[in-house]
Amino acid sequence: MTTTQARTGPEQAPGAEPHGEHAVSPAAAGDERTGHGPHGYSAQKDAHLKRLRRIEGQIRGLQRMVDEDVYCIDVLTQVSASTKALQSFALSLLEEHLRHCVAAAAEEGGTELDAKVAEATAAIARLLRS
Repeated sequence: MTTTQARTGPEQAPGAEPHGEHAVSPAAAGDERTGHGPHGYSAQKDAHLKRLRRIEGQIRGLQRMVDEDVYCIDVLTQVSASTKALQSFALSLLEEHLRHCVAAAAEEGGTELDAKVAEATAAIARLLRS
C-alpha cells in the first residue's frame, strides 16, 4: 500500500465512482479540510523542505560527532541546537495550520470548527510533552 493509499483509501478502478464514507463531492474536491488539495504549509513548501534538510544535516552531524568520539558536552550542545530547530519548525507549521485550516473551519463554523480546534489543541499538547 502506498502512502497516498493509506491516506485516501484503497485504489479504485479507472473511471469508478467513489462510494461510501470516502466519497468527495465535486465541490469539496481540492478542499484542504477533506484531506485533499493544498494544506496551510503548501505555499511555503520549498522553504519548509529546505529547513528540514538543514535539520537533517544537523542530525547527520550528530552521528558524525559520536562516531568521531567528540566531547560529550559538544555533542549535547548540538543536540540542543537540533531540538530547537525542530521545535521552531513545528511552531511555524502550527501557526500556518491555525491561519489556514482553523481559520477556514471558523468560516464554516459548527462541528468543523470544534474539530479543528480540538485537533490543534492536541497537537499543541504533544509539542509541550516533547
